[in-house]
Amino acid sequence: MNSTNSLNIGLIGTGRIGVLHAEHLAYRIPNARLVALADVNRAAAEACAAKLNVKQVYDSIDPILSDQGIDAVVICSSTDTHSRLIEEAANAKKHIFCEKPIDYDLKRIDKALQTVAEAKVKLQIGFNRRFDPNFFEVRKKVAEGKIGKPHLLHITSRDPAPPPIAYIKVSGGIFLDMTIHDFDMARYLVGSEVESVYATGGVLIDPEIGKAGDVDTAVIILHFADGAIGVIENSRQAVYGYDQRVEVFGSEGMVLAENNAPNRTLLSNREGVHAPLPLYFFLERYTDSFIAEMKTFVDAVIHDKPCPVTGDDARVPVVMGLAAKRSLQEQRKVNLSEIS
Repeated sequence: MNSTNSLNIGLIGTGRIGVLHAEHLAYRIPNARLVALADVNRAAAEACAAKLNVKQVYDSIDPILSDQGIDAVVICSSTDTHSRLIEEAANAKKHIFCEKPIDYDLKRIDKALQTVAEAKVKLQIGFNRRFDPNFFEVRKKVAEGKIGKPHLLHITSRDPAPPPIAYIKVSGGIFLDMTIHDFDMARYLVGSEVESVYATGGVLIDPEIGKAGDVDTAVIILHFADGAIGVIENSRQAVYGYDQRVEVFGSEGMVLAENNAPNRTLLSNREGVHAPLPLYFFLERYTDSFIAEMKTFVDAVIHDKPCPVTGDDARVPVVMGLAAKRSLQEQRKVNLSEIS
């Protein structure tokens, strides 16, 4: 750590999510100093650097890892590089924030986590929805016993439009790409581990998604260790916007988080009752959560606190995603113990 009570950060990967984090680090995280950017596409890194007035720009991570003045790295590169970059950063004694997932291969995840543990550096994974004010409040009320013992969880997660087919072919499939956030939210909201999953799905939106070996519509049933039951339902296309809702029902009540909209007005007239559509995409819906998660990481490093989203928190949703894939293929309930 430097002595100025601020964190010098190098960011790796200046695609869509990388640029978002870079802007927040540059302008919205008081104790962070974004000092370097790296991307194999140097032009992309240079464009981001020019916008944010970052002086150090590289097409390799090596200068960032060898720079003793850089305390931490933020990894926003493609998923297939995450586990390797985590290991390299840990070996260079850099604290690490990494976008989800670490990897789709459990052995590579375990190797990366072992390297982090041996290096004794901090690692936080970017499951940003935990930091959404609405979902955080749901978890708080459940943890405080406001609804008694949780019995049922319902997560609705629908994207406004499918990603490109080229992305779907390399994404790991809907359960490891899209539902992985919902798997993390299920553990977080209920406060119990999932023991088994049953998944079913279909291709109802785009036949090309089916040709790529994936589904675009899915329902997953979860059984928790404490007896609670969860349902996650996903769709790649909700024509009205980004549909993100959760409900936890318990022995003493229910807590619900509805969609965010540009405003909360309601117009009633002869034609009906009208409300604004939900915010259209995740960059709008989760802006506050992206800022909050990065503030938490910076604070954890500066003040030597535990990171709230650990390597184990990153591993379990991948296990759940692999179990869901097997369940869909074999049309049966799959225990997580079969995977992990």
